[in-house]
Amino acid sequence: MRVAVGADHRGFQTKEKIVALLKRMHHDVTDVGTFSAESVDYPDIAAEVARLVRCGDVDRGILICGSGLGMCIAANKVPGVRAAPCHDDLTAEMSRRHNDLNVLCLSADMLGEKLIDRMIEIWLTTPFEGGRHERRVKKIAQLEKNPPDCGNNTEKTAGAPEASSDA
Repeated sequence: MRVAVGADHRGFQTKEKIVALLKRMHHDVTDVGTFSAESVDYPDIAAEVARLVRCGDVDRGILICGSGLGMCIAANKVPGVRAAPCHDDLTAEMSRRHNDLNVLCLSADMLGEKLIDRMIEIWLTTPFEGGRHERRVKKIAQLEKNPPDCGNNTEKTAGAPEASSDA
């Protein structure tokens, strides 16, 4: 699998370990930086990983910052990117099964190395279930194309959510 990895200065050391792990797992790794612990702006790194995912240059992306949150916010501004911070095995697994997550965001400050390694393995090997989840992921893509109107109209203009009997 082709995986782009990026981190800010807080995630630099963790990124280096993740790049080594991915190479040991025989993945094709694109390291977009940062390449030192010198301060950088995380949106720049997130944008590059997100661009690579969006354009199909890589299959997935992994972003690391202090909390995983800033990278997530920035990456999700790029159409076609579904990024989320995961913090344990279950969130890593379900992010793939139900949300077809293509950018994993990790906290360098709050997660240990063994947990990160396990989460990455789970995240890279868990397939998207499709089915009812595919309908929901498509609705997310539609939100990117047609964001809700900001008008003063208090009535729902986008239509009421569809009722669903499935979980």
